[in-house]
Amino acid sequence: MAKRKNLDFELSFFENLHKRIPKDVRVASILAHMYTQTGQLDAGLRLDRKLVRLTPEDPTAHYNLACSLCLKNRYTDSVRALRDAITHGYVDFHWMQHDPDLHDLQDHPDFCALLRDLKIG
Repeated sequence: MAKRKNLDFELSFFENLHKRIPKDVRVASILAHMYTQTGQLDAGLRLDRKLVRLTPEDPTAHYNLACSLCLKNRYTDSVRALRDAITHGYVDFHWMQHDPDLHDLQDHPDFCALLRDLKIG
């Protein structure tokens, strides 16, 4: 119960902070993560898309967008975002293959093709 109250307080805090400074990448990133962790996948996806717009060269922003898309069962879009992440410098391919957020991609043909392209699948 206390943990939930603390989480509600943190969410409220970061939501209010994000309203005041909507282009702050750190605040948006923390809030996107919190939304995803609390099952608010649509809100997390919206912020991950915003983060890609704010920081289009950031490989982590593209990677997190891929995770949000996968959690929403948007597998083809998720792989496309992973390819964008790699184009912008994402290199932790081991984690990409074991990230629980991307679990549902493991047997998807587009993901398998990506791994083959990377010569790790």
